[in-house]
Amino acid sequence: MDCEEVMLTVRITAAERGLLRELARGHGSDVSEVAADGLLDVIPALHGDAGVLRLLRVLSRPAPCAVTLWLPAPLADLLPLVGDRVTRASGLHIGPASAALAAALRLWLAEDPDQLAASLSRLHAHGQPVGVVPVVRSPALGARVAA
Repeated sequence: MDCEEVMLTVRITAAERGLLRELARGHGSDVSEVAADGLLDVIPALHGDAGVLRLLRVLSRPAPCAVTLWLPAPLADLLPLVGDRVTRASGLHIGPASAALAAALRLWLAEDPDQLAASLSRLHAHGQPVGVVPVVRSPALGARVAA
């Protein structure tokens, strides 16, 4: 049986958790939906070595808070590919899919909060239902990525 959603627990900072909750409240959704939207925004930016280096910098900072998220299965399927991309570029194995999720989510949350809110508004203004993951081929990641 295929799952429609996957539950993952990630480690982020208290400030990142607060920002995630604030963004969710501001858009009338839950943190899982905002995290999914954020991943749709940040994963395509990880195709180059510069994106991987930014991801590694985020991973080097401590993250004491645990947050459980429900992600659409097609989006969760991309996370090991992000981890593989980091390993190919740096030689560093970042671990399970939840580590790749945490790193990508923290990278997205490191952007300007006003820019994050604007990105969420644009995504929702274009009629994209929250949590729906359109999938395309990306030669940069060598596999499917969210559009």
